[in-house]
Amino acid sequence: MSINSGEKFRESIPESRRVVVKIGSRVIVGPTGRPDHARIRSLVSQSAEISRRGYQLVIVSSGAIAAGMEALGIQDRPSLVPDLQMCAAVGQGILMAQYADYFSREKLLVGQVLLTHDDFDRKIRIANLRRTMDHMLSHGIIPIVNENDAVADEEVKADMSLGDNDYLASLVVRQIRADLLVMLSTVDGLRAPRGKTGKTVRVPYVEAVDRKVQELVKPSDGTLSKGGMDSKLRSAAVCMKSGCNVVIACGRRKDVLTRIMRGDDEGTLFLGAPV
Repeated sequence: MSINSGEKFRESIPESRRVVVKIGSRVIVGPTGRPDHARIRSLVSQSAEISRRGYQLVIVSSGAIAAGMEALGIQDRPSLVPDLQMCAAVGQGILMAQYADYFSREKLLVGQVLLTHDDFDRKIRIANLRRTMDHMLSHGIIPIVNENDAVADEEVKADMSLGDNDYLASLVVRQIRADLLVMLSTVDGLRAPRGKTGKTVRVPYVEAVDRKVQELVKPSDGTLSKGGMDSKLRSAAVCMKSGCNVVIACGRRKDVLTRIMRGDDEGTLFLGAPV
């Protein structure tokens, strides 16, 4: 862990070929669950530009349950699994329709990929997943990936869940052999205390997710999402072992994806191990 700029480490980011962008619920959904259309359009516009520059892009997007809550008029996140699955079933269609619409305006096609833990536990399904996504990417189609909450309850009820799709994103990274994972949240990266003032400073880069790094984070309150910096650190550690760089950054910042792909000092960079 370092609080130095580490600009030299970011020089390799523009050289990435396959990029997975994980978008958290709170980035694209307001407190009531209503989708933030302006932010979705902005992220789609940046993603489209990344795609046009030759990068193969995969988006792992949360937000289905929250969008379903808004459509159904539910104010507080339900505690019962059937209610959560109902929200996911309603919200997933709404979320996907928005992505399809906004990407079509950019002259790009998207395809929906819904996954569960079971898909990664069976060799045949893993092979099918890898082949399908490779084929989509080679044809310029952007996969939009989400947990299939309507039929799987691991994420919506388990303590060790997919972590608001954080862990799902790391599984996708390994299967498609991505070079970079960008995890967009509502914070600007990992933060560390600065002196005895109680204030914190952003950590520009991390070389290893060790105990000292893990002690910097607190669990998420999970009001509209289940992810937090703790789940992001676990996912980053998985990707780093496979040689994939990870950037955790604030998805609400203007042009955040553009800046990251340009190699700017944005968010916290977790360095992939040499392979």
